[in-house]
Order: sequence, then C-alpha cells, then structure tokens
Amino acid sequence: MSKSLRVMPGLVASAVLALVAIRLGSLGWLQAHGMSALTVAIVLGILLGNTVYPYFAAQGGEGIAFSKQTLLRAGVILYGLRLTLHDIGQVGIAGVLIDALLLSSTFALAHFLGTRFFGLDRSTSMLIGAGNAICGAAAVMATEPLLRAKAEQVTVAISTVVVFGTVAIFVYPAIYELNLHWQLLPAVGTRTFGIYAGSTIHEVAQVFAAGRSISPETANTAVITKMVRVMMLAPFLIGLSGWLARDTSKAAAAGSGSGTGAGAARKLTIPWFAFAFVAVVIVNSFAFLPKSFVGSAIDLDTFLLAMAMGALGLTTHLSAIRKAGVKPLLLGAILFAWLIGGGALINILVEGWVH
Repeated sequence: MSKSLRVMPGLVASAVLALVAIRLGSLGWLQAHGMSALTVAIVLGILLGNTVYPYFAAQGGEGIAFSKQTLLRAGVILYGLRLTLHDIGQVGIAGVLIDALLLSSTFALAHFLGTRFFGLDRSTSMLIGAGNAICGAAAVMATEPLLRAKAEQVTVAISTVVVFGTVAIFVYPAIYELNLHWQLLPAVGTRTFGIYAGSTIHEVAQVFAAGRSISPETANTAVITKMVRVMMLAPFLIGLSGWLARDTSKAAAAGSGSGTGAGAARKLTIPWFAFAFVAVVIVNSFAFLPKSFVGSAIDLDTFLLAMAMGALGLTTHLSAIRKAGVKPLLLGAILFAWLIGGGALINILVEGWVH
C-alpha cells in the first residue's frame, strides 16, 4: 500500500475532528469563555483517544502522526497571516519590551521550578513554560518538535494553559474593577490594562474574552499586544534550538571525558518553519495578498491547527496524565501568579521608564 493511502484513514479522522471542533468553537457560549476551536479539538481527541480510537489506532497511526507533525508546521507558518509589522507600532516600544521581559522571565521560571523544585522532566517543564510565556497551546505544539516530547507531555502542558487561561478570563476583569476602587496599579486606563492583559494571558481567545469584558478598546489593545507576543515565537524557537544543541553537546563531551561514552552530541535542529512564519508576517505586512485570499488562508490555518490538536488528543493517554500528578498544575498555578503579579510589576516599571 502506498504511503498516501496509509495516511488517509488518520487524516480523515483528524479532519472530521477538526470540522466538529470548529463548529462547536463558533458557539457563543464557548467563545464567551475563551474556548477556541483548538481547545475543543484536543478535548474531543482525548475523549475519543481513550475510548474508541485505540481499536483503530493501527490503521490510523501514520495519518495521525502526519497531522501532528507536518500539518502542525504548516499551521504555524500560516499563523503569520494574522500578524503584521504594523502590530508592533500599535503597542509601541513599551509593549514590545513588556512582552520580551515576560516571555523570557516566565520561561526561565518554568524551567527552573519545574526541574529543580517539582522534579519534572525538562521537556514537560519547557513545554509548560512555552505555553504560559508565549501563546498557549500553539506555542506548546510549536516547541514540541524541538524537544521531541511525548503526546502526554504536550497534553499536560496544554492543560495548564486551558485551566489557568480560562480562570484569567474572569480574574482580569475583576482585577480591573478592584483597581478602580483601590488604585493598586497607578494610572491604569483601558490602553495600559489592555497591554497588561495581552502580555500576561495565555491564549488569544482568552485575551479577547477578558479584554472584551472591560471595553472594546481594552480588547483591541490586548489582542494587538498578544499578537506581538505571538510574533516572538519564531526567535524563541530559534534560540531554544541553539541552546538545546549546545546543552546536549556539553553533556556528551562530559560523558566522553569521563570514559562513560554517554550520549551523543545533538545536532542543531533548525526550525525552518519559524523562518517561514516570519517571512509570512513580512509579506502580510505589505498587503500584497488580496483580503479574500488572506481570510481563506486563515480559515485553512485554523483547520490545520485543529487537525493537529485533534490528532494530539487521539494519541494522549489519560493514564499517563494521571501519572504526572498535580505537580504540572502546581507549576502552572505559580506561573499564573507570576504573570498576574510579576506581570503587573514589569508593566508598571516599563511604562514608567518609557514615558
């Protein structure tokens, strides 16, 4: 049987899951609670993956793997059509600095606490860090190829984004209302709070839902700030790839020097799709492409990412998630607290320095 025929059953299963997830994700109640089609897709995938799918896993395995890997990269590349270089100008140098500081500090904190304090493996810690620091599930999925993580590790990381990102939808409007009365954060208007929300909430859908609960202006600024944060995914992946290669090379050299022969130097994994992502952003910035084409391409991108999420869910075993225990959620809770408290401090300091 040719490879194209072997991947077909899994591709069909992923496509059906994606279509259902997109349909459900368009429902008003789910949108109001920041539940995007991607989140719905992985939930449906997990439900089927632990009930029906195991009986057909042998037939669908290759197509599911293709969806998780190749289609995921294509989805990340097309994600660039949602962004333009003009987005950076909208939030100014303050927004860019805030995003960069929060991204680096959140990822570093996740790696340190995850591996040193909670005893989690490095892949899980980094995936949780990427999801919390950048753009939620999309960042977790984009980081997974570099770490060669297991499906269970990816799902555990995404679960922290879903749980605490959903909580953020209700917490941030409450923080805004409390601040109106208590003035805990000085000189906070709809614009500055939008930058705060966009630089600290996990998913784009969650950012929009939280910002919209305050005002349309807050939502607009929050989403633009969030999109600048998403744009930092490419340099993050490139930097992480270099760091992983260097770190593994040192470990291999140490093993060779001690006579154990442990490990082999890991080659630098160049995330070419990250460069393609940046190229798409640049092309989109010059508005060469017709709006109708861009709109259709964004719809296709949502479909491809939903297929990847559904495929991930199908290969996720709840027993492995239960085995991971509460430590990943505790790490996610600490990062959530850091994003709220530390994020507020960084926003205040940077805004004060810039202005």
